[in-house]
Amino acid sequence: MNALHTMVELRRVLAARPGQALPPKIEVARPYAAVAAVLRDSAQGVQVLLIRRAEHPGDPWSGHMALPGGRREPSDATLMHTAMRETAEELGLRLTADQVIGSLDDLEAVARGRRVGMVIRPFVFHWEAPELPELVPNREVAEALWTPLLPIHRGDCDTTRPFEMDGVTYALPGWDVRGRVVWGLTHRILSDLLERM
Repeated sequence: MNALHTMVELRRVLAARPGQALPPKIEVARPYAAVAAVLRDSAQGVQVLLIRRAEHPGDPWSGHMALPGGRREPSDATLMHTAMRETAEELGLRLTADQVIGSLDDLEAVARGRRVGMVIRPFVFHWEAPELPELVPNREVAEALWTPLLPIHRGDCDTTRPFEMDGVTYALPGWDVRGRVVWGLTHRILSDLLERM
């Protein structure tokens, strides 16, 4: 997975096959959220920026591994601006529209095994500067880490996470990233990205 080749090819692939938007539901105006899959080149190949959400009572994704992002605000001109604003708020990382190389398929948000009526749109950004950006996590973020995609792509990080719903325990697919399990929505988003890469 040569970094430069991959980025050039990924930009081409995302331009040829942009993310698919979910059709709007006429009967209800669903809220939207957007997340940023920020990629950078490194000696270990392409890395993606992940966060671990802070523990908060009442947050259905409390403590989960995630991509930076959040709900669209009325002041956001587009969902891309939502992803950029949320990333700046959560990590102090200011992305620009010039860094966007495409989007991935919309997903319906799921919390504790139930749809919550919100649509999430992932955007892919390329951080081209050779130096690591300074990250300043806010109170919503417990930690941020750059994670190489090659070991995930090879299957080196494959694991499962037990999940109980209605008295039944399921083994959901995930990746072990330095002792932190990436699963659920973030696993689905990054699986879409890796399939295209």
